Amino acid sequence: MNAHALEVDGLTKTFGRRTVVDDVSFAVRPGEIFGFLGPNGSGKTTTIRMALGIIRPDSGAVSVLGSSPGLSVLQSVGYLPEEAGLPPKARVVDIIRYLGRLKGLTHAEAESRADELLERARLHEHRLAKVETLSQGMRQMTQFIIAIVHRPKLLILDEPFAGLDPLNVQLMKQILSEHQQAGATIMFSTHIMSDVEEMCERIALISDGDLLLFGDLGEIRRKRGAKSVQVQAATVPEDLRDHRHRVLPDGTVEFEIGDDRTSDEIFRSYASAGIQVDRFERMLPSLTDIFIEEVSRARQV
Repeated sequence: MNAHALEVDGLTKTFGRRTVVDDVSFAVRPGEIFGFLGPNGSGKTTTIRMALGIIRPDSGAVSVLGSSPGLSVLQSVGYLPEEAGLPPKARVVDIIRYLGRLKGLTHAEAESRADELLERARLHEHRLAKVETLSQGMRQMTQFIIAIVHRPKLLILDEPFAGLDPLNVQLMKQILSEHQQAGATIMFSTHIMSDVEEMCERIALISDGDLLLFGDLGEIRRKRGAKSVQVQAATVPEDLRDHRHRVLPDGTVEFEIGDDRTSDEIFRSYASAGIQVDRFERMLPSLTDIFIEEVSRARQV
């Protein structure tokens, strides 16, 4: 069995004088949910299109489910692009059935799965509607159904939650979790860092075509160490009131830590003042903090 569901090695792509993707390498393990991150214009979509064989790299190699991205292996891949590309005059159920058939389903399978997924997405009453009459969220859910209707082994989603209300975001996450539990590998790009922290164990971050980070998210956060501590207590010690801190909506106080004040020193201040501490937690940097720090540093070089 191949060690990776998706592997890109040294991918480079130039349009005119601009290098959009520059020697990018990473690998996605079978059965994981993998986060592919980067600011607008970072090269994420171009990398995905090269991985799927939609455009050719100038250099580098791609392996999809152990093979080059040809038509036969892409039968086992589902893709939700960032930009909607459905025929506006097509009926919803017709386009789902048609694209399901192109992915190898029989007519009966395509019909059954289209009805099942439309029902689950609360779109069954719109099954005969034309694509152009759908709201943005409905079109996004329709494209998601198309991406999963053939139960792919590898699912690649480019900004999947764009335009969705919270209920549909929750539904999409639930369906993705079910596909992962059934053995599918999922890779998605998004600007919503909390979704990545919730769903992904490993990530890759690119900016301006360069790979900045790749690896286990928990390990990436731990290597940076705690940047603050959160304390729940009745009051703040006198000697900490001028130290950099903020009060969260629930009354928790978050103190910055550094060379001038360590977490141990903050805890001792509470103990010395005789203030009971209900919670004291060292806070690792969030993915948003890491994203901003890494991209800002790369752009200053």
